[in-house]
Amino acid sequence: MENEKDPHPSQPKDHRSDAFATKFVDKTASWQHKATSNKKEKPPPAGGLDETPVPDAPPGYTLKFTFHRATSLPMADINSLSSDPYLYVQLNTTLTPRHKQDPYLRFRTPTIRRSTDPVWNCDWIVANVPATGFKLKARIYDEDPADHDDRLGNVHVHADSLSENWTGIREQGYKIKKRMGSKRAYAIRGCAAMFSRGLEMSGTLFVSVEILGKTEVGNNGGRAWTVGPCAWSRHLSPMIGRLAGTKEPGQGKEGTKTEQYNFQANQIQLAGPVPSQLYHRYVEFKPFIAGMFTAKSLRGRILNRALHHQHSRIYNYDRTTVYGSFPSPSKDMTLQFLNLVHHDVGGRIFTYVLELDGMWRFTETGKEFGIDLLSKHTMHSDVNIYIAFSGEFFIRRLKTPNREPQESGQETHPAAEIEGGPPHADPPNDPAYYALYIDNDSGTYRPSAKLLPLLKKFMQKNLPGLKVVTLDCVADSEKMGKLKKEQRERKKAEGKGTVFMQDDSSSLSSSDEEELEERMREFDDADGEEGGKDKEKKKRSLKREIKESKVGTWVHGDHVREERETKEDMQGAHGEAKEGEGQGNGELKQEGGELMPKQDNTVGINEKGEK
Repeated sequence: MENEKDPHPSQPKDHRSDAFATKFVDKTASWQHKATSNKKEKPPPAGGLDETPVPDAPPGYTLKFTFHRATSLPMADINSLSSDPYLYVQLNTTLTPRHKQDPYLRFRTPTIRRSTDPVWNCDWIVANVPATGFKLKARIYDEDPADHDDRLGNVHVHADSLSENWTGIREQGYKIKKRMGSKRAYAIRGCAAMFSRGLEMSGTLFVSVEILGKTEVGNNGGRAWTVGPCAWSRHLSPMIGRLAGTKEPGQGKEGTKTEQYNFQANQIQLAGPVPSQLYHRYVEFKPFIAGMFTAKSLRGRILNRALHHQHSRIYNYDRTTVYGSFPSPSKDMTLQFLNLVHHDVGGRIFTYVLELDGMWRFTETGKEFGIDLLSKHTMHSDVNIYIAFSGEFFIRRLKTPNREPQESGQETHPAAEIEGGPPHADPPNDPAYYALYIDNDSGTYRPSAKLLPLLKKFMQKNLPGLKVVTLDCVADSEKMGKLKKEQRERKKAEGKGTVFMQDDSSSLSSSDEEELEERMREFDDADGEEGGKDKEKKKRSLKREIKESKVGTWVHGDHVREERETKEDMQGAHGEAKEGEGQGNGELKQEGGELMPKQDNTVGINEKGEK
């Protein structure tokens, strides 16, 4: 049948574009395979651990520099016709550094107040100074916390060679060079000299240098380091403390525990040498970071200058700065460290930087913006390109002092409530009761976790009696997060018991007097007539209780107002915020060489920890 359809019709012919599409797909797959096979992993950012070895050099000598006194210094303060002088010393040797950016060895003396003839008598012991000698540059400054410190002059002390037969320098006077000194200070000195024939225009610095012997260097022959003394200093700033919301514990009248706004920065010179393997460079995790450390670009110079200024303000020297030193690491030095970190009070966490010469700087850190901003490792290092180590640490009190913190059954505070210490009793003065938990949590320098055992050994050497636990911020991240969360919860819990105290605990308003009389009548009716002494004691106790309850109400109102205003700000609300009454500046005064908090406008906690 011609009209019947073919049950098996022929397939249509392929179009020529089909072959082109097939070739294109095959070619694309080939390109993709080649790109995948040749793709390299993105290298990590430059920085972190630097394994450059210390250059070889023969053993040197251990020297003791003594800065005795200075005479006839210029007058930098026109009001007192005097100065607040200190020495800032730098030691240069012929030893080749690992990198040219390695910091110099430096030393600072305490400040002598209101004197143009200061006496320091400070020792500085440096090990492994090479036989080729040294150049010591001593700069004399006038401390001026409100402005930049004025330079009063320079002194250079040179020794061309050293040997075991070198006689040293014995209290030799060096004329102070005025060329780089403050013109204003010398002008004031010149005007004073016109009216007094006994005044001289040229000052003198007296220095001694003594060889203590040959240095046993081991594998540290290519570098010098500070042996001692182990000097420490505490720097306080009430203004920065109020901005950051940080407080310092103290004690007020009648044994009341107090706190006042203060941002505290600490530094301790640890006895060297720092292990040579502890050597880290900043990490270039952002393009602008290199410029910030090297100050080569415009943006980098601005950031570098800002961070230098921030460092100088945080570690500012003024009349509230507390100094001290120990000849070598000791139990007393460990107790001083525990005092600087307030033992285990308040669950504090600290950010730290350990510099190449053993200077250990640390401040309290926290999630709050103000504290976090002021606790950056870049600021602590003063924008140094190379440091030894950095991270965070915190202190915990142990229930059993003769057991290690990691042992099963060993409880620590926080998080456990352990008797015999804060928050209900004074901390024990035995380092065996405490453990230092220290880690490598630093994005700026990213210290290597494999060097934590070396860091632990170095810390145990410098803080005798204190137990040291190291944490790797990567491998121990879960454990570290849990411990730090417990610290923050303790800080939040203990921070609830603060109240603001008035400056005069004896003054009450008329309504408060009426309440006091009414409660005293209730006391008499309940307990009958008592002796005058007991009655007066009860009256003082009730008066303090009324005052603290009133002030606690004010603080609660302030908290409510702050929460309301914060909520409104978060919602984008506009308008004028209600202005609260000022709480004072929380300054410190110095009496008999000890820092004492002023009683006005401080923050207090009653013995029960109640508001």
